[in-house]
Amino acid sequence: MDYIEKAVRVFDLEIAELQRLRGRLGESFARAVDLIKKTVEGRGKVIVLGVGKSGHVGAKIAATLTSTGSPAVVLDSLNALHGDLGVVADGDIILALSYSGETEELLRILPAITRFQVDVIAMCGAANSTLAQNCDVLLDVNVEQEACPL
Repeated sequence: MDYIEKAVRVFDLEIAELQRLRGRLGESFARAVDLIKKTVEGRGKVIVLGVGKSGHVGAKIAATLTSTGSPAVVLDSLNALHGDLGVVADGDIILALSYSGETEELLRILPAITRFQVDVIAMCGAANSTLAQNCDVLLDVNVEQEACPL
């Protein structure tokens, strides 16, 4: 097995997808940054939602935001409707991650957060998904080919 060849292939695939993503940067990205900035300046926090791998990615995003001075918390999608929505307040912002945009546990939370004055930024790979259709800003993270088939 040629590990160097495999590693080069992974890098090439990742570089290609990053270039595709760079080409999609636009008004929605700028709006998402502005909303997060406005939230932090207003003493609000970023509430990060995600399930499975998206949840792990979201936890890393929340940790990075917090370590750079932007308050962020992870809201466990499974426990949100059982009392954990108490972490959400007017003026916060929701960052919802779901590649399919159809993650049931995450979608169940959307109606409950409408009682708060919050914007929802979705990081999603499916522009026609339920999540994408029910957010204020969509960040398209679609990929044509994953580096790993698993």
